[in-house]
Amino acid sequence: MSGTGSVGTLRTLNSFAIDIMSIRNAEDLFWYVARNVVGRLNFVDCVIYEADPATEELVQVAALGDKNPYGRTILNPLRIPFGEGITGRTARTGEAVVIEDLLSNQNYIPDTQPARSEICVPLISDGRVLGVIDSEHPEAGAFGPAELEVLSTIAAMTSAKLDLLAETERSEQRYRDLVQSHAQLSAETETRKALEAQLFEARKLEAIGRLTGGFAHGFNNLLTVIAGNLDLVGEHRVPPEVGVFLGDARAAADRGANLIRDMMAFSQQMRLVPQPTDLNALIAETWDRNQKAFGCDVEMAFEAGTWTVAVDPSATEIALVNLMMNARDAMEDRGTIRIETGNLVCDDVARRTRGLDLAPGRYVRLSVTDEGMGIPPKTLQRIFDPFFTTKVVGQGTGLGLSMVQGFVKQSGGSIIARSGPMGGATFDVYFPAIDPDVNESLT
Repeated sequence: MSGTGSVGTLRTLNSFAIDIMSIRNAEDLFWYVARNVVGRLNFVDCVIYEADPATEELVQVAALGDKNPYGRTILNPLRIPFGEGITGRTARTGEAVVIEDLLSNQNYIPDTQPARSEICVPLISDGRVLGVIDSEHPEAGAFGPAELEVLSTIAAMTSAKLDLLAETERSEQRYRDLVQSHAQLSAETETRKALEAQLFEARKLEAIGRLTGGFAHGFNNLLTVIAGNLDLVGEHRVPPEVGVFLGDARAAADRGANLIRDMMAFSQQMRLVPQPTDLNALIAETWDRNQKAFGCDVEMAFEAGTWTVAVDPSATEIALVNLMMNARDAMEDRGTIRIETGNLVCDDVARRTRGLDLAPGRYVRLSVTDEGMGIPPKTLQRIFDPFFTTKVVGQGTGLGLSMVQGFVKQSGGSIIARSGPMGGATFDVYFPAIDPDVNESLT
């Protein structure tokens, strides 16, 4: 062959040594070697194979000449088992071979265009065969020691680059694994912190609930005696001035009874009587009975076909009135309260996006939104704490929202408070919907 061992060969190899540093992946490397190195050294054709250790096969990855009519696209790439044919034997032995006359070689597998001579050089790294560079020629005796030396040099440079690319990929993978591990560790740390905070909150509320429930039971017994005695006194004629004091005592007893009810609700010890309930109808009826007492506008938006829920109607009405009063007070009697309902299927996506602490299933959402100044983040974190209130002394016990939360949880639901940057606050209450089959049996 002409050109090998010439100044042109040295220039081609020097260019390869420079360009090889900027090649970023094995595919580009294989095609560069076939076209820009072997192709410029007057080899009439070149096929490069990559070894697949899993199947012990050589897979065609690049080609030059008539065997490459589609650019960098190889249709039906050749797959040669290790040990089969001249190329496969090179992959098996790891030794280069030059065949001067293929007609006399029993290992030759004729191609679509039979050749007369062939040179085959392995790509080797640490004793492992990475691939093979193969070239055929239509004339016998086309390859000799000079071509073998040139192709062996190209193979050595290619193998070294493949090693470097593999190490680069391993380093990048180790970095990706490290980043993933760090992210996973960070997520686990955040999750653990959140769980610890939830556990602390649950234990705190449990302790307060037990204390509150015990206190409510004891106070209710005392209040029953007081109210009974007041009723006995009221059955006798008393002077008018005594009647005034008696009325005040009865009003105080009634307020005490309401306070006990709220405390029992917070401690989730209310005696609830769940019934299949149309939440839309209950809201409308509650507003009809209480609209004169609120003194503000209410806008209602009910989703059609809202599912039936199993709740205690009286306790639900009390909770709704508490939320509406809270909304009215937040607006200082100005603005509009918006009440909405809607169905929700709670799944992993809904729990993650809405921050719901609910079991998977069907729920009906009741939302009460005000147009007030909104709730600061620090206050939002404590909004359901018992006895926490932002009202002035004498205007609130701090049990309204905690009572609502206790009732909702006892009913198998959840409540979430949220406030936007533009003001206003929304309380979303989720009640579990009745299964249609169960609903039919209840009705």
